[in-house]
Order: sequence, then C-alpha cells, then structure tokens
Amino acid sequence: MTRRAGPVSALRDFLRGEAAGGIILMAAAALALIVANGPLGDAYHNLLHAPIGPVLTDKLGPMTAHLWINDGLMAVFFLLVGLEIKREFVDGRLATWQQRRLPVLAAAAGMAVPAVIYLIAAGGAPGLAAGWAIPAATDIAFAIGVLALLGSRAPASLKLFLTTVAIVDDMGAVAIIAIAYTASIDLIALAAAAAILALMMALNRRGVTALTPYMIGAAILWYAVLLSGVHATIAGVLAAFVIPIKRTPGAPDAADSPLHRLEHALHPGVAYAIVPLFGFANAGVSLAGMGLEQLLAPLPLGIAAGLFLGKQIGIFGSIKLAVKLGFASKPGGATWPQIYGMSLLCGIGFTMSLFIGALAFPGDAALVEEAKIGVLLGSLLSAIAGYLVLRFARGDAVNNLPVNGNGDPTTRSG
Repeated sequence: MTRRAGPVSALRDFLRGEAAGGIILMAAAALALIVANGPLGDAYHNLLHAPIGPVLTDKLGPMTAHLWINDGLMAVFFLLVGLEIKREFVDGRLATWQQRRLPVLAAAAGMAVPAVIYLIAAGGAPGLAAGWAIPAATDIAFAIGVLALLGSRAPASLKLFLTTVAIVDDMGAVAIIAIAYTASIDLIALAAAAAILALMMALNRRGVTALTPYMIGAAILWYAVLLSGVHATIAGVLAAFVIPIKRTPGAPDAADSPLHRLEHALHPGVAYAIVPLFGFANAGVSLAGMGLEQLLAPLPLGIAAGLFLGKQIGIFGSIKLAVKLGFASKPGGATWPQIYGMSLLCGIGFTMSLFIGALAFPGDAALVEEAKIGVLLGSLLSAIAGYLVLRFARGDAVNNLPVNGNGDPTTRSG
C-alpha cells in the first residue's frame, strides 16, 4: 500500500499551500481595486455582469461571469471546505471532544460577538439587519498568508490552531448561508436534490471508491440545489460529506482514501485559481468620492467593527476564559500576546464575508458595494494589527519545536 507522508508533513504541505494561496489572493484583491478605480473600471464591471450563458433558473436570469464564479466555481471551493471539515472530524484534529472543545468555543464566540457588534452599529438602520452574518466569517487563506510573512515568528501550533478555528468557522458560515439566506424553496427541486444525495450515500455504503460517480452526482446535485432556491454552493458541502474516507491515523493522507485523493486534487486549483478569481471579481469596489462620511456609514462601519473588534473580543476572550476556568488548555508553544495576534488575524473575513455580503442584499448593488467597503476595511485593519502584534510579540522557547498531530509541541517548557 502506498501512503503519503505522515500528519506533520501533510499539515506543513497544507499550510504552505494556504499561505501561497493567501498571498495570491491578496494580490488579486489589490489588482481588482486598482482596475476598478482606473480607466478600465467600466470595462471591468461590464465584463463581469454581461450575459454569457444560458438561463439555468428564472431567479438568476442569464448567467454572467460573476454568477458562474459565485454560484459555480465557489461550489468547488465549498466542496473542498466540506472535505476538510469531514477529514478533521473523522480522522484529524477535531476527531475527539477534547480536541474540539477550545476551537469550537473560540469559533462560536468569534461568530457571535461580531454579529452582535454589527447589529448594535448597523442593525437599527432600515434594511441593514440582514447583514448580521457578514463579519462572522474568517478567511483562512488570507490569515495563513499573513502568518507566512512572519516566518518563524508565528509558532507552528498557532498556525494549526488558527486553521482549526477557521474550519469550525466555515461550518458555521455554511449553516448560516443554508438557513438565513434562503428566501424561498422549490420543494420538488429540493426533493430531487435529496434523492441524488441519497443515491450518493448508497454508493458510499456499497463501498464504491471510484471518484467519477460521486463527481457526476455532485454536478447534478449542484443543479438541483440551484433550482431549489437554496444557494447552489451548499451542494459542494453536501457532496463532500458522502465522499468515502479511509481512517488512517498513522498516515492521514493515504493514497487509497477517496476523500484524501479528491482533497489533494482540488486544493491547488481552489487555492491558486478559484479563490483569487473570486477575490478579483468581488473586491473591485469604486472608491471615487469616498470620504470619512461614507466609511462611517452604518453598514461599512458595522461590518468593519464586527471584524476588527468582534473577532478579537470573541476569540481571545473565549480562549482566556476557557483556560482560566480549566475548560481547556492554552495552545501549546504560544504566548498570550501571540494568541491575541492570531485572534486579530481571524478578523480577516474577506472571501466568506464578501460572499455573504452579496447574499444579504440581493438586487441592491449600492448596499453590496458598501458591504465590500466594510469587509475590505475591517480585514485590512485586522491584517495590519495582527501582523504587528505577532511581529513584535515574544515567543516561548518551544516555538520552533516540531508539533504532534494535535498541533502541540513535542516537548513543553515548564
């Protein structure tokens, strides 16, 4: 049996890929802002929104490049997210309750507090309450990309913990999209989607390990979910949950595990193409006439405050409280200033926040643009502040020691 390297090497490969993808995402977002505010600004928007495809559903109308990216390619992104969630819960760092406690608590608080701050700042304005979930998300690629710029100043255990929190955060974001941003349901299409999913589950139960039947089923499932009124990207997560996985504690990236094969096949395309393309298509907001009054408008202010203040309060506060009460142990090899810096980086909401922003205000281009400004501002403040805190924070003596499968140093200091 041929197996890939053990868990530490696999994890390093994952973090290295996320870091590179995050840096490319930063460049794509910056390029979008430059193009949208330059002489090609009109061409940029016209290209994204010009009809280029068939009418797949009357609700969406003719498909455009923007729709293909947000509803089509992002379904592949969510498929990868679903695979990572399943892997971690079945055979990874979230396989036991002891491993789940602190990341789940931190992620939950890191979603709840930003939502509350947003509602305090913007919820009272007419029509803005629907945006409560925009600052609740964390962009793992962007955050890991910033950590990569710090090199050894960011301990491996901190990168592991941030990754785990972000994966739990993704679960919450997927649930929010499925429940909170589904306006109407086509029961016939939903029943068809359920039947397709049941067929894929039957393939799993019968021991089918070839990926082709599952990929065909995932494509049909995507179309059924699109017709149902639930956002089509949810099909990616549902499909991921029925992909077979082989439990391999000694080598979690075994070549004969279908889930691991698919995850490794998808990751480069998602990290280096789909997510940067999404960033380029969604970060291009016009800054013409932008002043302090526009930045302090309820919507962008609420989102920026939720990301920058809410994330650090929710995540750092919950970790500090959990450790103080003995509910969980502090992430090994990281000092409190470093954990605070990581909490700041969790305020980089970018990909998921932009995505939810478009869902929160359908058909209102002005509010979607305001939401983008808030996401960009909050994410930028979080990235800069988190980088600076981690850049100058003093680390433990064990920071550079190798970590085990749970992300803890193999030797702890007294």
